[in-house]
Amino acid sequence: MRIPLFNKIKGAGFRREKKMSEEMKPQQQINVEIGEKEAEGIFSNFVLIAHSSSEFIIDFARLLPGLPKAKVFARILMTPQHALLLRNAMEDNIKKFEDRFGKIRLVSREDEAKGFGFTGGDKH
Repeated sequence: MRIPLFNKIKGAGFRREKKMSEEMKPQQQINVEIGEKEAEGIFSNFVLIAHSSSEFIIDFARLLPGLPKAKVFARILMTPQHALLLRNAMEDNIKKFEDRFGKIRLVSREDEAKGFGFTGGDKH
């Protein structure tokens, strides 16, 4: 069974949806409160993931072209079960995105050399 964590935006919160089966009760809507600062979001282009037997640690960082280090802006800790649910929700949402907007293309080193994606620019 797939359970998208944040599938649709409704008002100021997210709506959590479950796929229906015969034994499931009708879905319950969960309103999520989000502060003004959190609503702005944080840009991340680099993710580090570590795990133990009881948790997953996901660090969202920003890597700038030409700099040898990244800065972590958010760290999320979750249980293995929630990490699996997150993966399932991401797979479901990526499929929906690609169905609507086309396949997501990963940038290769050859593309970067041609000027696609981040490039270093002129060095003075």
